[in-house]
Amino acid sequence: MERAIFAGGCFWCMVKPFDSLPGILSVVSGYTGGQTENPTYLEVKSGETGHTEAVEIIFDPSLISYQDLVELYWQQTDPTDAFGQFEDRGSSYRPVIYYFDEIQKNSAEVSRANLQASGRFDQPIVTQIEPAQTFYPAEAEHQDYYQRNPENYQRNAQRRKKFIREFW
Repeated sequence: MERAIFAGGCFWCMVKPFDSLPGILSVVSGYTGGQTENPTYLEVKSGETGHTEAVEIIFDPSLISYQDLVELYWQQTDPTDAFGQFEDRGSSYRPVIYYFDEIQKNSAEVSRANLQASGRFDQPIVTQIEPAQTFYPAEAEHQDYYQRNPENYQRNAQRRKKFIREFW
């Protein structure tokens, strides 16, 4: 099994696209990239811990590749917005692909360069590619949010869905 960690705004909205794919063993909402140990949702949301809301994906590379996950990641985010995603603004919602090894790093960098060269966006691709740090699972109420709170999830995902329809 391998791991991938992606930050793309609200972690509630980042779970569903990956959750039901063949080869995905788990998708966990959490926090990474900051300096506070075991941060809480409110601490991360304040923007003072340095963390991003992210999802940790455990996957079977014989069934789905890391490259496939990266390609799907792009289709869930606005890669031209460095200051948050859709309704969620601030450093804790910035888009980041976290890598665990040079293979993941190179895969993400090539994919980002290809996306920039594609001309799909008229602004620069600003999604960061950074080394993975400790991943802290979020509190239980944030796990599988789209399944447990479908109405609120739908309401929170409106701008994201509109963007995805328009660009992808």
